[in-house]
Amino acid sequence: MAPHNYERLSGMDHTFLMFEGEHTHMHVAATLIFDAKPLARPQGGIDVERIRDYTASRLHLIPRYRQRLAYTPLDRHPIWVDDDHFNIDYHVRHTCLPRPGNERQLKRLAGRIMSQQLDRSKPLWEIWVVEGLENNRFALVTKTHHCMIDGIAAVDLLAVLMQSEPHDRIDEAPPFIPRPLPGRLGLLRDEVKRVAHAPFELARGLQRALEEPEELRSKLEDRVRSLADTLGVGMKGIHETPLNQPIGPHRRFDWVAMDLVDVRSVKNRLGGTVNDLVLATVAGAVRTFLKHRRVDVDALTYRALAPVSVRTKDERGTLGNRISMWLIDLPLNEPDPRRRLERIRETTAELKESKRAMGASLLTSATEWTGSTLLSKAVQFLHRALPFNLVVTNVPGPQIPLYLLNSQLLEAYPEVPLFMGQGLGVAQFSYAGRLFWGFNADWDLVPDLSLFSDEIIASFNELRAAGA
Repeated sequence: MAPHNYERLSGMDHTFLMFEGEHTHMHVAATLIFDAKPLARPQGGIDVERIRDYTASRLHLIPRYRQRLAYTPLDRHPIWVDDDHFNIDYHVRHTCLPRPGNERQLKRLAGRIMSQQLDRSKPLWEIWVVEGLENNRFALVTKTHHCMIDGIAAVDLLAVLMQSEPHDRIDEAPPFIPRPLPGRLGLLRDEVKRVAHAPFELARGLQRALEEPEELRSKLEDRVRSLADTLGVGMKGIHETPLNQPIGPHRRFDWVAMDLVDVRSVKNRLGGTVNDLVLATVAGAVRTFLKHRRVDVDALTYRALAPVSVRTKDERGTLGNRISMWLIDLPLNEPDPRRRLERIRETTAELKESKRAMGASLLTSATEWTGSTLLSKAVQFLHRALPFNLVVTNVPGPQIPLYLLNSQLLEAYPEVPLFMGQGLGVAQFSYAGRLFWGFNADWDLVPDLSLFSDEIIASFNELRAAGA
């Protein structure tokens, strides 16, 4: 079949598939809380069928959500093909809390949903409609595999499914006609062509280099320098902590919310960026949380991975992963909150100057020409020796209210997946004047996750007091 009947996964998207294991679920998730009154049925409950119909009416705008995985015959590279058995009822699910359900029960339910891997024989997403939440609210718990989206892409998709004004219209969507599945011979022919064309692509690159030698040399020097900086940090060892132990398949989820005006006010008084303040808040919380567990934080090398979007304006609205990463040593040995923030500001300024995010991007782009077998071996090695203790991701969202039909989105708590040996992940999402924190944790390693949530608030209050 022709190449337009399928799309290859990028090297980075493929990597997230390989990172997934029995205990490492690679889905990006969120718990979204809405005003229930506009979608309440006269006989009680939420009009789930209306939500399902509306979701189905928007899927033509995000075609990946009706595609599933298949594999090429030679190197077993994953590809996206249309799912000729797509059923919206499978993906938009319905459950209920015991009325009146409280947020603690919703957190437990979200953790259980996150503990279940997505079925790779179907499109890799689910939306759970959760009714019964107290104070006339309902929730959507969303799960999408990381091989489909990164954080910024997830925000773009939010804009597809939701509108800036309340409305009750469900437009008739164009009929879904799945493209014929690619045949084995067609896939084989395309693979052979791709391999055969590789030397010509290289030759064209060399020709451009000869035509623009100075510009290329400058770019190459920047990339090599940033790659060396990235590798230099990555090769430095990290210390094991009680939060960095083998994890199981079960998850806990907790959250807190902050006023974004308050966060920016503290940032303006102390200097730096909102992301610097977030990292300093996390550093203070981890410091106290580990001290409760009798860890000597003064002698600890504790590193956070902070994803950085490299998505251009032209790529907004597209799926897949366009991220790089910063590796940042968190100053857990610094007791003074103001100095802790200053040290993080110095680190992020150095990262920007060294263009280390570019270096990480160069590393991930190398997966594009790496065969699946070699890539699998590299991912296995990397997963066993990840050079960071914690993932901290901060995704900016829209600062205006959004609506699912007539129901306003009130709160949005994000979830980042856990890698092997990492019992805690931290994510933030800013929306409509608030900063929403989501904490994903291994069920057994972090039974006191709510205490960590409290430490986040306490750490932020320390910074606020320091800037008073």
